[in-house]
Amino acid sequence: MDKPSHNPNENAEATPENGELVLGDPVNAAASELTEDQALGLLKRADVTASSLAQLGRNPSVTNSHKVLLALATHHRTPRHITIPLLRRLFTFDLMQVALAPTVAADVKRAAEEQILNRLESLSSGERISLARRGSGRVAAALLLDTESRVTSTALDNSRLVEAAVVTALMKHDAPESLFRLAGEHSKWSLRREVQIALLRSEKTPLERAIELARNFSADYAREIVPESRISTLMQAINSSTTESAESGDAK
Repeated sequence: MDKPSHNPNENAEATPENGELVLGDPVNAAASELTEDQALGLLKRADVTASSLAQLGRNPSVTNSHKVLLALATHHRTPRHITIPLLRRLFTFDLMQVALAPTVAADVKRAAEEQILNRLESLSSGERISLARRGSGRVAAALLLDTESRVTSTALDNSRLVEAAVVTALMKHDAPESLFRLAGEHSKWSLRREVQIALLRSEKTPLERAIELARNFSADYAREIVPESRISTLMQAINSSTTESAESGDAK
């Protein structure tokens, strides 16, 4: 029978002087001996190194655990060449956590968002609504173009959504009509000047709402941005509004 080794360096890296691994670190244990709890414990250690995390990411005994994968993906010391490939193995809402984690590098967050965007068509409406509510601004922006108005409405309420993303969505040729109706009625976005301009540029905006928005601009400017088919109607609304304002001033 083989005798157990008592070499004090057997659990250390071949070049321990580089300081990348700690003697007795569980990541050096045989793959079959490393448990999920050990892996999660390692990930919580303040002294864990990028080298240890890279080895952990290649350890088949624990990378079948989505808890370990998520912890690896959100750890600020996990090397990118480990993090980015494993994103494909994460659940969609785990990817959302990666995209929102403050410790994750910007390029890794973007890769996580790409994975989410690639899966949108295969998700249920309930899942898309959850992503629209809780996801990153980029994911919410993509969901503004969803064919279901419930998803679009929820995305418009996402606190991470920015004005530029709303305007960009409104300018897209394939933007659904529901987006124009909902954005035009939204308590926040309908008040933003750039959003109002984007709404006025499209024939998909309900005419009644377009007439109301047109009154916020001069006749000359409105004439430059509104669709030709609506110029006459909107100009009448603007002129009427101007006349009413003048008469009101004279009455005072």
